Amino acid sequence: PKALSPDLCTGSGPEPRGPEGRPAPEARVHFRVARFIMEAGVKLGMWSVPIATACTIYHKFFCETNLDAYDAYLIAMSSIYLAGKVEEQHLRIRYIIYVSNRYFNPSGEPPELDSRFWELQDSIVQCELLMLRVLRFQVSFQHPHKYLLHYLVSLKNWLNRLSWQRTPFAVTAWALLQDSYHGGLCLRFQAQHIAVAVLYLTLQVYGVKVPAEIEADKPWWQVFSEDLTKPIIDSIVTDLIQIYTMDPEIP
Repeated sequence: PKALSPDLCTGSGPEPRGPEGRPAPEARVHFRVARFIMEAGVKLGMWSVPIATACTIYHKFFCETNLDAYDAYLIAMSSIYLAGKVEEQHLRIRYIIYVSNRYFNPSGEPPELDSRFWELQDSIVQCELLMLRVLRFQVSFQHPHKYLLHYLVSLKNWLNRLSWQRTPFAVTAWALLQDSYHGGLCLRFQAQHIAVAVLYLTLQVYGVKVPAEIEADKPWWQVFSEDLTKPIIDSIVTDLIQIYTMDPEIP
């Protein structure tokens, strides 16, 4: 398969789809590998932003290269290692190997410190250098997390206390944001726009309306981001929903 076109990586178009609206084969592979990055990251004790950076590095690399030219899971392991450096949460390569081995062989023994182990460690380091060159050392990203945090505080002040307490807005919004990194959505939309769209979808899920929205001069979501439009929100929400329709299809 060819590398993704720049429009699909940096534009505001939808995720690539295959026949009958099913996820394209490449998207299904990236979904599985991104899930590996997230689960391995949690077991390694990584924070939310470093995990998001690892996923973004992985997706960005395959926007520049062909999927069939590299081992996707080796790229993922190197993405985790590199993200730890970028976000100043340094990880030992041996721990990444141990966690990855447990992920693929849950009941297996820990890997022995033999020639294969050292070859894999060296491969991760060499792959990291390759990725830095391919990405032209542009591996620092602005994530939606800080924006979502501020927007949630504002939403809490807008809604009545009972509505906020009985509905898990923050938990749901945070879960939606984390799940968005299964695809390349983080590369195609601005961080602020993703944060607002996540909040928009959360309100839709629980059927909650922002008070006095009808009387307001502009929609509540435009208060957070003036250049945001309803079509952009719809595109982000559609991509998010597609991620959840893909989840049951992939073991």
